[in-house]
Amino acid sequence: MMISRRSVALALVLAVISGPALAAPARSNVLKMLDPDNDGTVDLAEAKKAAADLFARLDPDHDGTLDARELRGRLSAKELAAADPDHDGTLTLDEYLAVVEKRFTAADPDKDGTLDAKELKSRGGQALLRLLK
Repeated sequence: MMISRRSVALALVLAVISGPALAAPARSNVLKMLDPDNDGTVDLAEAKKAAADLFARLDPDHDGTLDARELRGRLSAKELAAADPDHDGTLTLDEYLAVVEKRFTAADPDKDGTLDAKELKSRGGQALLRLLK
């Protein structure tokens, strides 16, 4: 099995972003979560899949929405208000995925539809990762 340089670079970026508190197996799980096809990049469909999976885990009351408490550390109060078109103080899955798509687009300056390790390390990429982990 051959591992591409992009896969290694993406794994290293995710390891740095994840911090030393995560053990090696947890880092590989983060990479698997974001890049299941192991092509060394994350596309919008992969990002949305990871976001939808996380949304389900963050919704312990299973009401289909995330409130400020459930979103803590992922969106500021100002970002939540901007992402909440019905102004009910919560985000539905569709509203959450709209934020993911907006951040994905911001992190993809070359507009190739994928994010590589460098793009994930950028300010926009880090903002996206906060929504995915």
